[in-house]
Amino acid sequence: MLMKSLFLACAAAISAVAAPAFAAAAKGDVIIRHATVVDVEHARTVADQAVVLRGSDIVAVGDDKDIAAKWQAPRSVEGKGQYLIPGLWDMHVHFGGGPELIEENKALLPLYLAHGITTIRDCSGDLPEQVLAWRDEIAGGKLQGPQLFTSGAKIEGLKPVWKGTIEVGSQADVDAAFARLQRDRVDFVKITDSTLDPPLFLYAVARAKQLGLRSSGHIPMALTVQQAVDAGLSSIEHLDYAYKAGVKDEAAIAADFAAKRIDRAAANQRLDQGFDRDVAMAAYRRFAAQDMSVTPTLNGGRILAFLDRDTHADDAYLAYIGPKLRKTYDWRIERAAKATPAEIQARHERYARVAAVLPLLQQAGVTIIAGTDAGFLNSFNYPGIGLHDELGLFVENGLTPAQALSTATRSGPAWFGKLVRYGAVAEGKAADLVLLQKNPLQDIAATRAISTVILRGEVYDRAALDAMLDATRKQVAAWNAATKP
Repeated sequence: MLMKSLFLACAAAISAVAAPAFAAAAKGDVIIRHATVVDVEHARTVADQAVVLRGSDIVAVGDDKDIAAKWQAPRSVEGKGQYLIPGLWDMHVHFGGGPELIEENKALLPLYLAHGITTIRDCSGDLPEQVLAWRDEIAGGKLQGPQLFTSGAKIEGLKPVWKGTIEVGSQADVDAAFARLQRDRVDFVKITDSTLDPPLFLYAVARAKQLGLRSSGHIPMALTVQQAVDAGLSSIEHLDYAYKAGVKDEAAIAADFAAKRIDRAAANQRLDQGFDRDVAMAAYRRFAAQDMSVTPTLNGGRILAFLDRDTHADDAYLAYIGPKLRKTYDWRIERAAKATPAEIQARHERYARVAAVLPLLQQAGVTIIAGTDAGFLNSFNYPGIGLHDELGLFVENGLTPAQALSTATRSGPAWFGKLVRYGAVAEGKAADLVLLQKNPLQDIAATRAISTVILRGEVYDRAALDAMLDATRKQVAAWNAATKP
């Protein structure tokens, strides 16, 4: 009896010790093996990592041997010799051109995904209701495309230049506009200035802040940039406005324009001549202190500045742009063609002056956000590949590859207050990832060398990405054939 009791006790002890070693492995849906994880926040890499995905979440990250011993998944992605980064964000895109272009705009969505862009921020066009519907369909798994944040219809003045706007001429109109935007559950607010009275612009910005809505927009010439920032603007779209904030007599130019003592051309001439580095750095440090972000959209500016020498007629990417969308490019092309040699030279010089602002913003601690301005009207600024062009220009104009990569992986989530969910390859983060063949911390062009994209936990290997591009190309070819006489 004593021997039996001792045997049972020993068996129980052995079982207790051995249990963890024989415990069932945890279950995931996908495991990425042997990848080098890019820690964007700290600009470093961590070699030989495994990443486990379950649904749309990252549930484990660590040394490959350790993770492989503890986790199982029905699908494995080999990452040996490759670099895993968080999904890319394009924070300034547009959809539009009128109802007859809805399908051609919709065909742009796969282009973003095929280029590693897992989130886009629509900064308003003239199809706000359609884009709002796409946002919800993507979120509900009914439409393939990147996560989509949208401003809905932009707020503008009466009889504006741009279509698809909410026209406002009074504070009551602004309040009504916000009631509509709240009903539409917009993700942020876009406010532009083609005909909007400057005091109403400031009122709209302040109202957005009161309602807890992020805002971006185009700042009226009759205001200083700092006035817009002080009112509560959340991001400056286009680097030109940051340049304007660095002009020594910006306030006097704004006042003269408001009083109609000068026209826009004269105001721009004075702005071009008045940039002062010390004034700029003081302004940018204030921006940083006030949590202001800047979306430079350098690629769009570069393309327009150099349309005289870059015809883009042989761009391979035109195969992915529908004929009606391509037609919207014409107005900018025609305007550029009418420029005199002096105007062309001035355009080139202005681009260089504005681009030189970029490293000053970085030095001052301003958050720089990657966004392309791609979409209708903006000639040859292509959805998808345009973000990689933008990042290349960031490095060309003074950012390090690590800084540029952060603008496209961390700045967007930070602007939306979503860094807890995005911007890193870590447990608890979203399973929105891109596997690259080269190290983007050494060469930002590595973001183009994509082998795999993972969106909401779904894996798209190179063959799947190429199939997306091929399907879009064939659809555009069919549209082109249908438009021929």
